[in-house]
Amino acid sequence: MGENGVPKHCYPAAAAAAMEVTSMELGHTAGSKCYDDDGRLKRTGTMWTASAHIITAVIGSGVLSLAWAIAQLGWVAGPAVMLLFSFVTYYTSALLADCYRSGDECTGKRNYTYMDAVNANLSGIKVQICGFLQYANIIGVAIGYTIAASISMLAIKKANCFHVEGHGDPCSISSTPYMIIFGVAEIFFSQIPDFDQISWLSILAAVMSFTYSTIGLGLGIVQVVANKGVQGSLTGISVGVVTPIDKVWRSLQAFGDIAFAYSYSLILIEIQDTIRAPPPSESKVMRRATIVSVAVTTLFYMLCGCMGYAAFGDAAPGNLLTGFGFYEPFWLLDVANAAIVVHLVGAYQVYCQPLFAFVEKWAQQRWPKSKYITGEVDVPLSLSGSAGRCYKMNLFRLTWRTAFVVATTVVSMLLPFFNDVVGLLGALGFWPLTVYFPVEMYIVQKKVPRWSTRWVCLQLLSLACLIITVASAAGSVAGIISDLKVYKPFVTTY
Repeated sequence: MGENGVPKHCYPAAAAAAMEVTSMELGHTAGSKCYDDDGRLKRTGTMWTASAHIITAVIGSGVLSLAWAIAQLGWVAGPAVMLLFSFVTYYTSALLADCYRSGDECTGKRNYTYMDAVNANLSGIKVQICGFLQYANIIGVAIGYTIAASISMLAIKKANCFHVEGHGDPCSISSTPYMIIFGVAEIFFSQIPDFDQISWLSILAAVMSFTYSTIGLGLGIVQVVANKGVQGSLTGISVGVVTPIDKVWRSLQAFGDIAFAYSYSLILIEIQDTIRAPPPSESKVMRRATIVSVAVTTLFYMLCGCMGYAAFGDAAPGNLLTGFGFYEPFWLLDVANAAIVVHLVGAYQVYCQPLFAFVEKWAQQRWPKSKYITGEVDVPLSLSGSAGRCYKMNLFRLTWRTAFVVATTVVSMLLPFFNDVVGLLGALGFWPLTVYFPVEMYIVQKKVPRWSTRWVCLQLLSLACLIITVASAAGSVAGIISDLKVYKPFVTTY
């Protein structure tokens, strides 16, 4: 098999290439064994690979903050808000999936990226705003995942320290070296050229997400049994334990944390572009993948978040596996945190590939004759050289992606506030990218009449989510301001 799961015979020699070009010009690529209807190599993705991509992107570090989020809202509002976000995410994702092709869902023009879909359905300033928000959110997610991965690596070191020195020892450690380690790993993995070639990483990361979520769930159940009852209250952490204004800010931040835990719409079109050609249509396959992944995600979120709150009540830590609500068995905590790190390595790539592709496509269009931008160097992947496979190294890809990872790692060192950063990212990305643009594109694509019942309902959904976004962002900013008062860059330890 060749790259992207395409048989080696599909990589044409000069004559075969000429025949394929002729075929594409005549519009016959739809019947080709090697190419799709747009002239690109056959896509091989299925509902299961798409689900793996989504689960990799969704069940990330956000799951670990859900016990804290439910602690702010209580047993009534916490699960209700989680179910609300899951429904909104599924519904708007289904709307967005219909926008992968313009026109007919099986033969219409493909939109390869979220931005392509926006450009095909909307116009003017909306396209520019969407582009800025999508790529800014991707950068923010990269920073958030770097912080989360470093905290999990640090937690492994601290768990071993507590086991040896006792729980009374502060075991203060700086997170900076662990961010550098994660950054070095991402520099290596970021050289994977495109989405099609990271399916194996997504599947591995999805397995890791189930691993640490299951461990967190199991430890929560054990803690509930040890407590001989369920902790927590109907309304969450009470005024008196915190001030009234802190209760408000914390509750709003909890909304942002839950929104972040469901955020993946900004890469949905890119994931959909890996699915094999119709029949069935890509939108139908993507809707099935969305149902599976959102259902699985919500089940895990409910179990992990609610069991964490049941175990620790209002004292639930901001990060269930690194906040040291649990100390033993230390080796199991090490396994869980190692699984988190492996998962976040994959999640980082799933999120960043659209940004990498956008910048590289723009550079190729801007400087099409530059060998630095478009040239490739064959790097043998085996000691035998000619007999083995080669990696096609592009110098621009190497330098630009390395620079991106270095930049996000440095920013992560400056702002290592897990809960507040997660809440802010969730708030900023939720309404515009998960709700507003999918709704607006769907209205244009399906020609929904203005002021019709469907149009009014869609606009009310968008307005309600905007209010939640603004409130959540305010709560997270308040938290970051509070953290900055006591934080010293590169010096503060945990």
